[in-house]
Amino acid sequence: MKKALLSLTVVFLLSSCVSKKEYASLEATHQKTKDQLLAVKTNLTKCLINNEKNQSLSTQYQSKITDLESTVTELKKDKRRTLEFVDNLTVLTKGANDNIKETLIQLSKKDQYIKYIRKAMTKKDSLNLAISYHLTKALKDGLDDEDIQIKVEKTVVFISISDKLLFKSGSYNVTDKAYNVLAKVADVVNAQPNMDVMIEGHTDSQTIKNDVLEDNWDLSAKRATSIARILQTRFKVSPGRLIAAGRSSYVPLVANDTPANRAKNRRTKIIIMPRLDQFFDLLEQKAE
Repeated sequence: MKKALLSLTVVFLLSSCVSKKEYASLEATHQKTKDQLLAVKTNLTKCLINNEKNQSLSTQYQSKITDLESTVTELKKDKRRTLEFVDNLTVLTKGANDNIKETLIQLSKKDQYIKYIRKAMTKKDSLNLAISYHLTKALKDGLDDEDIQIKVEKTVVFISISDKLLFKSGSYNVTDKAYNVLAKVADVVNAQPNMDVMIEGHTDSQTIKNDVLEDNWDLSAKRATSIARILQTRFKVSPGRLIAAGRSSYVPLVANDTPANRAKNRRTKIIIMPRLDQFFDLLEQKAE
């Protein structure tokens, strides 16, 4: 009995020793397997994460590709539209160039015409200055400068003569002294046969009416006519160049409030000017 119990004990102990080694071996193998499994899980997790990232990137790239394709499509459309626009622009540009050339030609002609007009006006101004110079020189000897005023404005020469040199008060008959003044005016006028001469009669504001004169209109017109008639008959100024006009008292130089001012307003104005028909002919000439 004791031997049997001892034998079982020995067998048990031997069995226990072997089992521990195997167990340790198995434990090591198991741990290794667990480590490997953990490593595999880790790698799998990384793979899954990378896969998700790749899928996300793929989605993003696909979206970008779609956008780029859409952009390319629009660019192609824009290119077609641009080519069509360029074709149309080429046609329009050719027409525009033709219009611009024609406009420049017209502007050049107008510029030449303007220069021609300016040249003519300059010539006319120079002529008027010469007339003014000769009139001033001819009239100043022996005459009071305050009674005769000579001005050049634009293309016209104005000679204003006080009525006390030409007429008696309230009369349209010229004085003897007037012939001396008008003779000198006629000399200058006859030297410029291409210019017209307008004679304007001006009165003060005091009303006049008698058996011969109706009013100041009548007086101013008759005074202008008297001067025109003398220039024609005595000094041989062509009547086709003469214009007689009455202005009554409606174009005063100063207020008619004193005897001195009224005397200034009683005057005869002789205007030497270019002929209107020549002026209009000048305007109607076409620029070349």
